[in-house]
Amino acid sequence: MPRTILVIDDSSTSRELIAYLLDAAGFRTLVAEDGPEGIEFARAEHPDLVLCDIHLPSMDGFAVARAFSADAALAGVPMIAVTASAMVGDREKIIAAGFHGYIAKPITPELIAAEVSDYFSKSGDHSR
Repeated sequence: MPRTILVIDDSSTSRELIAYLLDAAGFRTLVAEDGPEGIEFARAEHPDLVLCDIHLPSMDGFAVARAFSADAALAGVPMIAVTASAMVGDREKIIAAGFHGYIAKPITPELIAAEVSDYFSKSGDHSR
């Protein structure tokens, strides 16, 4: 059974591109256009990993990470930030907020599936 990746991004272009690339690499993807929808999908679908934009309307990625951490059903779901925030200190701020990793935008289509696969290899999660 393929790993399920939830992509939360308000840009339809980014969502669709990431989902297309991950689907082509053999992952199962779910997409959400904002934080509340992403949380709802995560509760219903129990993804193996969440890729979440930081700059989302109404509920930014940091608030999404806090919501995951505060919810017993979601607290164990790893999250990777996907964001254009690449200033000095941003990576540290993102990791300190509860994200398990960071992928800079614009994404590199040739590398996104490898970066996700690499996360699973490094985390030692070999289930499924």
